[in-house]
Amino acid sequence: MYAVKNKVQLIGHLGNEPEAGTTEKGKKWAKFSMATNEKYRNARGERVEDTQWHYVVVWGALAEITASYLHKGKEVLVEGKIVSRSYVDKEGVKKYATEIVATGLLMLGNKN
Repeated sequence: MYAVKNKVQLIGHLGNEPEAGTTEKGKKWAKFSMATNEKYRNARGERVEDTQWHYVVVWGALAEITASYLHKGKEVLVEGKIVSRSYVDKEGVKKYATEIVATGLLMLGNKN
């Protein structure tokens, strides 16, 4: 298992409709946000629900599947790697983003 350096698996629900497109070189892409929820009891015994939001980017054939079959609220398992990057926005401010670049998707829940 020493060869696995950057791998993540998340199960959660899509927070928005996937956005899809094609690069100038013709490569398909899709992106969406997803929420993962963790429930636990804090030190005082109170139930706490913690929601984390993740931004997912998908490329190639998986992007086409994402655009066609995934919708807001759909439960999915995403497998991929964590990527951090920086960019300069329209106002010239440097921004940072951390995303999951998905290499696999599994649709969960009911078929609706």
